[in-house]
Amino acid sequence: MGEVNRRRFFKRVGAAGALGGAALLGKAEPLLAQTGHHANGMQRASHGGMGAVGEVDHEANGFDPLEILTDFDGGEVSKDLSGRTVREYEFVTVDKEIEVAPGIFFPAWTYNGRVPGPTIRATEGDRVRIKLVNASGHPHTIHFHGIHPAAMDGVPGAGEVDPGESFTYDFIAEPFGTHLYHCHSFPLAQHIHRGLYGAFIVDPKGGRPDANEMVMVMNAFDTNFDGENEIYAVNTIAFAYMNNPIEIQAGELQRAHIINITEFDPINSIHLHANFFDLYRTGTSLRPDEFTDIISMGQAERHMIEFTYAKRGHFMFHAHQTEFVDLGWMSAFQVV
Repeated sequence: MGEVNRRRFFKRVGAAGALGGAALLGKAEPLLAQTGHHANGMQRASHGGMGAVGEVDHEANGFDPLEILTDFDGGEVSKDLSGRTVREYEFVTVDKEIEVAPGIFFPAWTYNGRVPGPTIRATEGDRVRIKLVNASGHPHTIHFHGIHPAAMDGVPGAGEVDPGESFTYDFIAEPFGTHLYHCHSFPLAQHIHRGLYGAFIVDPKGGRPDANEMVMVMNAFDTNFDGENEIYAVNTIAFAYMNNPIEIQAGELQRAHIINITEFDPINSIHLHANFFDLYRTGTSLRPDEFTDIISMGQAERHMIEFTYAKRGHFMFHAHQTEFVDLGWMSAFQVV
């Protein structure tokens, strides 16, 4: 076995997970036994694709990646004295073990018990109020990408919340676009990598054309805490949309908000098979910036893409880093 392959083999075997930095190889043994020489739990699935052996228990996790795709949260809506729309939320930080691939568990830090956290959706000019309640054992924040006062920046000294305490972020949603939020407490890599992030979608005042909309958060997990990721995914669960392809309608406009929050890797990417898409960089324009079939993204970079499949069939989409594909970032649309 060559040295590169040896490192990759042990990296994949080491994807058993860790609590307090101790490898839980025993949790991966049933996965390895089912997959034979595929040490990372892959198997050849139908349509020539790849998938994981077994199923993640989404009910035990408390969230389902198929539901996260379209679970836009408009908050509790009211009007202030000026007539401005106000959207209110409550986020609770909770430490929680989640299953990120069949038999592979990860000690996550979460907003409202899910990774990624709730998808906040507002219209440009709305007032957004988010109460953060810290029910964990570490200080946490919510830092929003967008425009807001310094006191609402969600960093140490401006909105950081100690265990047992709370803080309410209050700002106007602007500019319109595909944005994100994440914890900005230190050490930053630890707080982001553990799962404290989510999508923040701000619609233009005039809206956009009707489309089937989805949120795809590209993330990864260093399950043995060695500073390298062993699991890659969209919306947390490895091979989630390969084992259960996303069903879309032929001829219908699709709009996907793509966010990269992958820690420990400088770049991630997304490529659509047998199709091209209109790319709206950061979602801050009403006109596309580019027509392509692949984009590369650094951490916290996000874009909106629009595409239509004219014909029915099974079409892959995935990262174009082969290792990411091998370790979970492989997905598919089922066009009906």
